Amino acid sequence: MKGYNKIMQLFWLATGIVTIIAVTYLGFTEGFERWASYYIFGVFAILLFFIRRFMMKRMVKHEEYLKNKDKGVTK
Repeated sequence: MKGYNKIMQLFWLATGIVTIIAVTYLGFTEGFERWASYYIFGVFAILLFFIRRFMMKRMVKHEEYLKNKDKGVTK
């Protein structure tokens, strides 16, 4: 499951970057009046990257907590 999460995290980062680059290119070639509103999709994808990263770190800490709880170690 960790491999899947890592792949999806990189997917959202790549999707966000590619979307922002594409919208910027299209904005310069066809005009920003038409394409500026599409930046929201790139920003949303990068936001999903950070949310997934936060949740992965949280999951690792929770797994460590459960492992230590089973051993009887408390902090």
